[in-house]
Parts: sequence; C-alpha cells; structure tokens
Amino acid sequence: MPARAGVTDAEAAPRAHGEAVLAATIRQDAEDFRVDELDAFEPSGAGEHLLLTIEKRGMNTAFVAGLLARWAGVAPAAVGYAGLKDRHAVTTQRFSVQLPGRADPDPAALESMARGDGQALHVRAACRHARKLPRGALAGNRFALTLRDVRGRTDMIDARLAVIAARGVPNAFGEQRFGHAGGNLEKALAMFAEPRRRIARDQRAMLLSAARSAVFNRVLESRVRAGDWDAGLDGEVWMLDGSRSIFGPEPDAARAALDARAAAHDIHPTAPLWGRGTLRTTGTALARELAALDEPRMLSLRAGLEQAGLAQDRRATRLLAADLAWDWLDPHTLALAFSLPAGCYATSVLAELGTIRNAAGRLTDEAPTDG
Repeated sequence: MPARAGVTDAEAAPRAHGEAVLAATIRQDAEDFRVDELDAFEPSGAGEHLLLTIEKRGMNTAFVAGLLARWAGVAPAAVGYAGLKDRHAVTTQRFSVQLPGRADPDPAALESMARGDGQALHVRAACRHARKLPRGALAGNRFALTLRDVRGRTDMIDARLAVIAARGVPNAFGEQRFGHAGGNLEKALAMFAEPRRRIARDQRAMLLSAARSAVFNRVLESRVRAGDWDAGLDGEVWMLDGSRSIFGPEPDAARAALDARAAAHDIHPTAPLWGRGTLRTTGTALARELAALDEPRMLSLRAGLEQAGLAQDRRATRLLAADLAWDWLDPHTLALAFSLPAGCYATSVLAELGTIRNAAGRLTDEAPTDG
C-alpha cells in the first residue's frame, strides 16, 4: 500500500500500531469487497420520488445513475444518490428517481438493462419518498472484505486486529481522493496558479477536495509520528463521536476529564480541513499544525483553498471500526467485517495491517462526500 498523499517523498506513512504484520491480496473477485450503505432515515412512503435500494456488481454509482435515468425516461438531474461506490465490488446503496404523477417503472426491466459481462443489478427495495436523495445522506457503510494469499504470523495478525478494535486507526483520507499517482494534487496546484482559468464545476470540487484532504493528511501524519493521534494536546479542538459536533479548546482544568472521555471514545482529537479563517486550536496543538504545514507545497495548497473561499473546518484524527470481527477461512484467507461512518475509508483500516495488493489495480472503496 503506497504512502498516503501529503507525506514527503523521503518518508513512508507511519503505522500507528507498529510495523506491518501481513502482506495480502484483495479484490481477486468482486465478492471479496462488499459494501452496504447504512441508511440514515426511513422512507416517507409517499411523494414524487421513488427510493430504490440497489445491489450492484461491476458498475460504479455514476453508471447506475445514468442507467436509472434511461430506465425511467428522466433527465440525469432527476436521479439522486447519497454516496459513491466502486465498480470492483459488490455494493448496496440507495438511489432516488423523481417521477411526479407517474407510475413506478418495472424493476425487472431495469435489471435486464443492467445485465452484461461481469455486471449485475438487483432492486432489493422500492418505496416512495418525499424528497430527492441528497449527497451524504447515509449513516455510514458496512464492509465485508476477504484478504487472500495472506502471509504473516496468525497470532500477530490477530493481536493487531484486537488493537485496532480497541483503539481505532488514524482517520486518513484514502489515496482514491487524490487520483491516479496523486495526480489530482498537481491539477489542484495548477488550478490555484491560474485562478481565472475556467474549469468544470465537478472537476473543481474534486480538486479542492483533494487539496484539502492532503493538508489534513499531513497534519495527521505528524500526529501519528508523535504518537498522539488519538490523545489530546494542549489547546486541542475536539469532535463528539456520533454527532461530529466540534468544541474546544477547553480550560486546562478540564484536561483530565477530556482525557477520560477520549479514552472512552466519546470524543476525538481533530485536525484542520483547510480554508479561510483562523485555526481554532491554541498552544501545542496549534504549533503542531502550523509546523506540519510549513513547507512550500502545503503553503501553496493552503493559499489556494483560502482563495477558493472554503471555510476552516475540522475532521477527527481517529477512526473507530465499529463491530470489527474477523475469521480465518483457511490459513491464508482472512475475512474482515466492520462499519465506518460516512466519509471514512476501509483502506485506513487495512493500512494498519500491512501491505495489501489490489488485484483490481486500484485501492478504492466508498468515495466520501464530506469534504
């Protein structure tokens, strides 16, 4: 697994829990990477939108959205979805299709349209809903992964997984945020250098996201190296687990109580999602962030994000893999299952185990929508 974006060429991304304990392969088959969206709400049961829960194989989200538009005879803008899912996987996610005053089209016709070499689609549920499904409207994702050709000591791998279950992992943005060979960062820097150059709206959003993610990852790397990615610093800004509300810094007198809450996973330290405005951190936390970002490439990304008008925000530095479970199918095949919040990456969990070769050619999972 290559170094995360935002790390200097002379460095390798550090693992929070020690050296690699395995080498393995994933995605030898689409079934080896299963992702199911965790719904954030129940359908209203009435309205002009048809809410579909679709299981798909061999197709990415954008392809299915286009298929739905043709199936329903509507414009692409009438189709909504909460998150992006990769084609090299078996995934389940919701889509909405706006059908005012119209009967529901036949799901069997949609499934027939989708059949192809390595492609399949099944409508698992359909219900009317009052509104279009917006991006980000999911509670998270449940992953079921199969690692094959596993090399490493079983006892050490089991011990590492137990540590991950107990402590979590660094909440890095995955390499899919940055494009092939990190090319989105170079494109973002070129965009910042020519602010008057016209660029498509979706492309601009993607490049801004890549730049912001790289800045966050650089601060996170510095905290992993220092060993305090999951513990508070003086002047820390915190995030509540679940609601993701931000608070702090808090008075020194509250430090012991905050440390206890962090140890109980009720709150998490944060790092910046860069934009205009003043960093909320103070003291040691502020000094750490500024030191990590005080080099030419990061300074250029910071300036570009500010000029683009984004506002300062925060993201937790710790990611908890909820309900993490594993099973050895045979001495060289390991099955993993866990849930992650929306906007987080399964590759962050895999990175703490070791080197994972992707048989599909890319390291990808759900592409988050949270900036």
